[in-house]
Parts: sequence; structure tokens; C-alpha cells
Amino acid sequence: MPREGSGPYSSGVSTEPSPSSPPPSSPSPSLTERRKAATQLDIAHAAAELFATRGPDATTAEEIAQRAGIALRTFYRYFRSKQDAVGPLLTDGADRWRGLLESTAPGTPLGPALRAAAEQALAVPDAQAAEALLRTRGLLRAAGNDPALRAVWYRVNQESEERLVPVIASLVGPAEGDADGPADEGAGRLEVRLVAAAATDAVRIAMETWAGTEAGAEGPGSPADLAARCLERLLGGLDRA
Repeated sequence: MPREGSGPYSSGVSTEPSPSSPPPSSPSPSLTERRKAATQLDIAHAAAELFATRGPDATTAEEIAQRAGIALRTFYRYFRSKQDAVGPLLTDGADRWRGLLESTAPGTPLGPALRAAAEQALAVPDAQAAEALLRTRGLLRAAGNDPALRAVWYRVNQESEERLVPVIASLVGPAEGDADGPADEGAGRLEVRLVAAAATDAVRIAMETWAGTEAGAEGPGSPADLAARCLERLLGGLDRA
């Protein structure tokens, strides 16, 4: 049975956003797309469980397929390698974060909006959410010794940053003087890209820092706590902008 995905962040493999926070303007996925996304997440969970317990080197694509209850050819229909298989799980959190930002009330200062969305996206309201974060910690630890798995994590963050740009632009709105010429518009675009990059890296660093500790999934030192602290320090000036 497909399991609902919950991961920190956002891979080269496309998957639908978290059902709890779909982008308001996105069309509803078709039944085929939903089934494809469910299968991808099922495979991602199987890969994450095996990587966390055995490590990537001791895990084969065949074993992931067997754990997910699919044929090996089905696995390769969706993923090029065993490391790629965890992409949808890592992507889920970034999709959720963007959905929360998109639903932010107009006029909310950007700094508080980013922090509130990150804290909510990384919250652990139930045991399933806590288990998902702990599974992600196992993946990030495994990535330290596996360049291919680490590359998937970095790709997830790069794609998350790119998808965050239009969301940040919408929250910020047109800058003063944008209508006066391309130079002003270019400056505004540069600022939006810088904010998207900084915010993405802040959450990435929070997750990587947490993965190197024994802190719990909630409370002091948790992903939500560290992400809020990183964003507070990095983007605090936005509150006064």
C-alpha cells in the first residue's frame, strides 16, 4: 500500500505536492499522476529504510524494488539509480514549505513568513511525522559517505531554490520603481533570487546540523528550532525592510 510521504525537502524526479498544501494556482493532478506519485513515494520510503539501516553500498536496486513490492523494471521506469529513489521523499518537505508560503496572508513581512512556514513544515504533529524526520536524518548521515546520495540532496535543494523564486517574488510584490526601467526590475529580481537562495540554504544547513546530532524531532535543537534560528539570524533584517 502506498504510504504518504513526509520529508524535509525538496529531486530530479517529479512528484505532486503534499495534499495538505497544494499551490493554489496548480491544476489538480490526474488519477494517473496521483498513482505515479504514490508509487514513487512508496519506492522512496523503501529506499530510505534500507539506506538508513544498511547504508547505500549494501543496498541494491533489486532489494529496494522487492521492499516496495514492485518489479525491478518498474523501479527503473521511475529512477535511474538507487540513490535517485529517495528524491521524492526529500522533495516533499520543500513542496509543503512553498505551499505554506503561498497561502501566507498578504502584507505579512517576509522574514516572519519564511520562519513561520519553515517551522510549520518541519513540525511533528504525530508519530508518523517524527518517524519521517528521523528517517531523513538517517539519509543525511548516509549521504556523508555516499557522493551519489549527497548529489541527490544537493539537487533537491537547488530545485527547491528555483521553485521558491516566484513564491518570494509574489510575497514581496513589485519593487518601487520597477515600472521605470529594466535596471530596477533587474535589481528586484536579483534581491528575490538572493532571498530564495539564502532561505533554502538556511533550512538545508539546519537539517544537516541536526542530522549530526542526537537531538529529537521536536524541541530545542530540532529541525524546526534550528531552521527558525538560521532564518532569524540570516533574514532578520527583512522584518525592518
